[in-house]
Amino acid sequence: MSKRDYYEILGVSKDASKDEIKKAYRKLARKYHPDVNKEEDAADKFKEAKEAYEVLGNEQKRAQYDQFGHAGTQGGQGGSGAGGFGAGGFGGFEDIFDMFFGGGGRTRDPNAPQKGQDLQYTMELDFEEAVFGKETAIHIPKEETCDTCEGSGAKPGTNVNTCPHCQGTGQLNETQDTPFGRVVNRRACHYCSGTGKQVEQKCSTCGGKGSVRKRKKIEINIPAGIDDGQQIRVSGEGNPGENGGPPGDLFVVIRVKNHEFFERDGDDILCEMPITYAQAALGDEVEVPTVHGKVKFKIPSGTQTGTHFRLKGKGVPNVHGYGQGDQHILVKVMVPKQLNDRQKELLRELHEMESDETLDEHHDNLFQRMKRAFKGD
Repeated sequence: MSKRDYYEILGVSKDASKDEIKKAYRKLARKYHPDVNKEEDAADKFKEAKEAYEVLGNEQKRAQYDQFGHAGTQGGQGGSGAGGFGAGGFGGFEDIFDMFFGGGGRTRDPNAPQKGQDLQYTMELDFEEAVFGKETAIHIPKEETCDTCEGSGAKPGTNVNTCPHCQGTGQLNETQDTPFGRVVNRRACHYCSGTGKQVEQKCSTCGGKGSVRKRKKIEINIPAGIDDGQQIRVSGEGNPGENGGPPGDLFVVIRVKNHEFFERDGDDILCEMPITYAQAALGDEVEVPTVHGKVKFKIPSGTQTGTHFRLKGKGVPNVHGYGQGDQHILVKVMVPKQLNDRQKELLRELHEMESDETLDEHHDNLFQRMKRAFKGD
């Protein structure tokens, strides 16, 4: 039985380009691959398309086929030896690998629109600035589309041509014949730096890059309640895209300085407040500092060191607008390190006035609690 014409098998004309032949083969391979198509004749059609592509996809073999027909391909097998691992064997396998295992990414069109690179900027804020937010401006170095060439990289009035070496693909194939078959390695085209384009004359402003580095002023709105380590996304303020692609984004990372005596815990603020022995014993009305201003607060008599009090709504506003945190006060009773004679005299008098009976009762209660703890009662 005579073999079908290879051009007919792939459904292309005899003057079809290499890309058209490859595209036609991939379409048939997807349709008839035995792992995808379970019809009885699928394997034969797949093998037939593979054989046709191994010949027409190789310039030298295609020329021999065009001149001598199937006789010029050594019986139509594309020079394959035993087991099907001849010089043309790996060409078809590579295409199948591309289709079923994501190899298409290696042949990405360099002229397709690409999003620009994202940028990152670190901003330092005072504690209060993070609590209340603010509007500010920053200056960042970034790539901007060259105004002279409008991003083409070419001198105005000159042309941008398709790279003749890679035909605009941005990649070159290096073919090497090995005892196991033909191995094709792909690498970026060094003639056009992988862009697929060549300019006749480079733009004098950007040197052919299509972009220039500038310092740009950007207005930033810091939301109230932002915390250390959080970031603000400013859309479209990254580096410009390529081939008409959108620009990247700018991410502003926030770093908040430590406060002298405030500490943040989520939306709450912690504050340690020292009071005197007399204030703790007798109680007192004191002024408590908050980020919202001073607040009067009554310390009840008999307050012990380590006691916590809460000032409702005196914390940090939630960055997403979900209410307001509180301020928590940790009381610390301060024992004076130095006393004058009058203070010593008053403390001795107080000590003498304290009932021995009251102290004994306190000690007995403490002893009983410790005794029960050790016994496990």
